[in-house]
Amino acid sequence: MKKCRKVSTGRALAAGVLSSLISTLAQGIEFYVAANGNDTWSGQLAAPNAAKTDGPFATIERARNEIRKARAAGALKEPATVYLRDGIYFLERTFRLEKQDGGSADSPVVYRAYPNEKPILIGGRAVTGFTPYKGKILQADLTKQGLKGVNFGQLIFNGQRQHLARYPNFDPANPYGGGWAYADGNYVPMYQDMPGEDRRTLRYKAEDAREWARPQDGEVFVFPRHNWWNDIVRIKAIDREKRTITLTNDCSYAIRPTDRYYVRGMFEELDSPGEWYVDTQKGVLYFWPPDEGGRGVSHPLTVYVPTLRTILEIGAGASHITIRGLTFECCEGTAVSLADTYNCLIAACTVRNVGDYRGSGVAVNGGRDNRVVGCDIHETGSHGIEISGGDRITLTPAHNTADNNYIHHTGVFYKQGVGVSLRGCGNIASHNLIHDCPRFGIQFSGNNLGIEYNHIRHVNLETADTGVVYTGGRDWISSRGTKIQYNYFHDSLGFGYENGQWVSPHYSWGVYLDDNTGGVDVVGNIVVRAYRALVHLHNGRDNRIENNIFVGGRLQQIEYSGWTPTHRYWITHLPAMIRGYESVAGQPAWKTMRNMHIHPTQAVLPDGNIMSGNVFRRNIICYRDPDAKLVQARNFPFDHNESDSNLIWHYGLPLRTGQQRIKEASGPNLVPNPGFEETAADGLPKAWRWQHRPEGAKAAADSAVRASGNRSLRIEGASSKDAKGRVAWPTLVSADISAKPGQSYRLIARMRSASPGTRASLMIQSYVANVYFWSKEKIAEVGPDWKEQELVFKFPAVGDSDFKPAMKSMRVRLEIRQPSGTLWVDDVTLREAAVLDEWESWKALGMDRHSIIADPRFVDESKDDYRLRPDSPAFALGFQTIPVEKIGPYKDDLRATWPIVEAEGAREKPLVTR
Repeated sequence: MKKCRKVSTGRALAAGVLSSLISTLAQGIEFYVAANGNDTWSGQLAAPNAAKTDGPFATIERARNEIRKARAAGALKEPATVYLRDGIYFLERTFRLEKQDGGSADSPVVYRAYPNEKPILIGGRAVTGFTPYKGKILQADLTKQGLKGVNFGQLIFNGQRQHLARYPNFDPANPYGGGWAYADGNYVPMYQDMPGEDRRTLRYKAEDAREWARPQDGEVFVFPRHNWWNDIVRIKAIDREKRTITLTNDCSYAIRPTDRYYVRGMFEELDSPGEWYVDTQKGVLYFWPPDEGGRGVSHPLTVYVPTLRTILEIGAGASHITIRGLTFECCEGTAVSLADTYNCLIAACTVRNVGDYRGSGVAVNGGRDNRVVGCDIHETGSHGIEISGGDRITLTPAHNTADNNYIHHTGVFYKQGVGVSLRGCGNIASHNLIHDCPRFGIQFSGNNLGIEYNHIRHVNLETADTGVVYTGGRDWISSRGTKIQYNYFHDSLGFGYENGQWVSPHYSWGVYLDDNTGGVDVVGNIVVRAYRALVHLHNGRDNRIENNIFVGGRLQQIEYSGWTPTHRYWITHLPAMIRGYESVAGQPAWKTMRNMHIHPTQAVLPDGNIMSGNVFRRNIICYRDPDAKLVQARNFPFDHNESDSNLIWHYGLPLRTGQQRIKEASGPNLVPNPGFEETAADGLPKAWRWQHRPEGAKAAADSAVRASGNRSLRIEGASSKDAKGRVAWPTLVSADISAKPGQSYRLIARMRSASPGTRASLMIQSYVANVYFWSKEKIAEVGPDWKEQELVFKFPAVGDSDFKPAMKSMRVRLEIRQPSGTLWVDDVTLREAAVLDEWESWKALGMDRHSIIADPRFVDESKDDYRLRPDSPAFALGFQTIPVEKIGPYKDDLRATWPIVEAEGAREKPLVTR
């Protein structure tokens, strides 16, 4: 680039000498900013001259203002570049670039690091003047430093964020599973609703009672109920007799027994290295510095506290601005914010130790053609990068991009803080390396989004019901048109409460398409090691899962979880789905989306299922765990979804699908009084009795409504709760039936109801009170027409995990599972059956009829090398080579550093459990 003519002082520019520069400025301009600069100088020298009469500016704002002047005068037609020299720049206010500060395609405006130097922009102040207070705790007078009354929630010491004084203390040896207190009381299952729950009351255990002089100074950091994310809420009051903490605001959900929490912001809890506290009344900061590797604490201390929410803000209409090679550190909110900008670039920057609960590393909201490229982003309060923009109604893309970034340790305060939050229309996250996130690596919601060539590992470290990448479709149209392609996802962990303790891995997936997600393509990915399954379609529709490699799901490899019309999610979300569909149904661009001719009200199939249009084809599935299933499918209409031409390898072990189809059923009907023709004195059919009879429950033989013969069994809905708070429904059982260990059986009952969607249960059970209980069950949605419900099962034998020596007999169990309504049952049959194995049963349902069972011939699975050897049988099925060499970050000039990460191929790193 060409430099402009040297001008002796900034005062000359201010006095009107600018007009003499017009001819030179037209060729481009460069300014310099340095920590030893002076805003009265010209800013056109990279270093002060010998006489100290001219040199670089002292502030970046001064350079911006000079460019503004040149733009306003029409003098600047060529690129303008501001070089920041090495050093630390404490910003007194957010650095703002507006529309007038932008450039054009031919003359961009660039703010960048001077070659081979690393300028750091701090959104806060240094705290100095520490003196001894008590023991190893130091104190600093904030009033003398102009910081009294500044409400900061973070402290950075030697490049590391420190902990606000807390109880219990942070446990560095067990950072996720340790350092928690647990709400008092008996555990309540996550998805069990409890009427009248309070969202702002926490009951603590007696051993966690603390004495605080000013409890209202403190906050509770808690994961309420679902363990999806956390809340941080200030304390209103404490009742020591009831052992309750009342909060000033509601949490996202009620705080339940065993929910984990800690309390922070109390002076009395400053009792551990790395903790700090501010006495806002006195204006004093107290800090116990950590002992750095046994070397003691170096002096003077390097302590920063944030005073700004945002360090850099590029405003609406600004265009063609590049920020390159700068480091952003220490602010309360989002460090770098772009709103409705165009063709702006954030490149090769480092963003670290920034953001509170709502503060991310870089946020691009709206506009178009903006890029965040080659940045290193870590230790963010919330997300690493936020990307949005575009018009979802017209499907006009924004083409905003997060590319080639290295993102890790997000969600320091907000535990749904992800690597990349991708929203809007036509935006892309590509070639990013993401790891160590409390929840998802990428969360997306929008249309025609691109998630490609990313390497994401070791995520979902602190939450449950989660995935490496995640979206939901509760409005019917999210995230249709999105492509998840050529990524490498591995080690999706998950953390949650299980069998009385907090454990990991737990309740996580690889690719998680939640809540009716539709129209997403998952193509050419490698997904390795996830706890529940490698891909989960939760009532998904119209999704295409093709040409992927799936390896090592813990419980199963693929999971399909469908809804029915009476499922509470379907009932709750249907109005939003209708609104979403109708908002775009008339738009021409939406006509090409798969199956968008189907209105949500037309989605329910004749069999009462909803999930449809999904294709699972030409994938490789490989797993070793002998207890793992191939697939788990619930409320899944086999005739409306496709699975075929896949290669499956379980190392010669059986393929479990959860399906059992019979070859034939033979022998006598073992059910006593199967048509309910014989009636006892109490009105019940003979050989049938109540097992649970809630108050108001009624049942009797009914001659008015029957499928055949003269009578049926009528059961009226009711409900009650037992001593443990469990709901009991009207339940009748047959007399005992002799059972053969290891024998398979087919149980059929014809059912109908007074109204559609009546929930009923057909069960076989065997139990001895206080010894064992065993059962198999079919849950049915019953309507006004008679319909057969079938349950195929095997009675346990010696060697089976569920076998008990006392198992000699079984009973048929019938149940209506709702507090009102009427269920009729007729023609119950139970016969011995010869059954297909689970894999053959799956194929008999129309699934995987052209798939093969074979070794995929990986190059070296033990080293996570999932390239295929030339003789892999997958190629005969049409499998296409995945370009693994293109996955993850790539080297070019627009990178802050080249990420060297140890143990990239490491197996699951276990979390220490409680």
